[in-house]
Amino acid sequence: MAKPKRGKPCWYELSTTDPDAAGHFYAHVAGWAIADSGMEGMDYRIARSADDMVAGMMAAQPGMPPMWMFYVTVTNCDKAAKDIEKAGGSVVYGPADIPGTGRFAAAMDPQGAAFGILQMLDDDGHAFDQKAMGHGCWHELMTSDPEAALAFYGKLFGWKPGDAHQMGPDMTYQLFRHGKADIGGVMKQMPEMPGPDTPFWLPYFGTDGVQAAIARTAEAGGQVLHGPMEVPGGAFIMVARDPQGAMFALVGPK
Repeated sequence: MAKPKRGKPCWYELSTTDPDAAGHFYAHVAGWAIADSGMEGMDYRIARSADDMVAGMMAAQPGMPPMWMFYVTVTNCDKAAKDIEKAGGSVVYGPADIPGTGRFAAAMDPQGAAFGILQMLDDDGHAFDQKAMGHGCWHELMTSDPEAALAFYGKLFGWKPGDAHQMGPDMTYQLFRHGKADIGGVMKQMPEMPGPDTPFWLPYFGTDGVQAAIARTAEAGGQVLHGPMEVPGGAFIMVARDPQGAMFALVGPK
């Protein structure tokens, strides 16, 4: 049994107003195979890319807007939950057990962005893979205080700052890394940016062609907000909303 690690993105979860419609949408756009998880007493869908489980889908709680959230591995969920609160964040659910999987909690950072933590029983899963289509591969934080957010997540998960890219006046895109790999970026949230008014995380999933994914998004009733746009390294990205309103992004060749 492998020892649980700290700081690796390990799961992606969609809360939506219509799990059936959302499942059909992402199956068409991302190529996922989606089926019921079999969890007793709960309607929870599992999305697979090839043989790997990459995401979960469930009905949003009343009053909660449709949204994607991602989970990060911790070695001790209860301790990490206390560390979140000591650092000015808040735990909104848990810690609680997931039979056969581990122990988790849902939280918000000090600026208000939602994220999750997961202490896995054995390995850290295969949902995050920067070289595989349909898997999580990048994580973008729009926040009111990028420096404070990086310090918070750095202390909690061991993430380190990477390169910084100047996107324009007063707009810096700060990369962060887990180990030797860049896994995301942080930037100051501006009023003209699409998305919620409060800080939020935007997950990116790999695709085999961004232009084709844009066409599939429109065909399935989604709204393309941005892209295709080339990013450093030669990949292209697109940002969109699904028909229920949750934002997501895809990255891959044009």
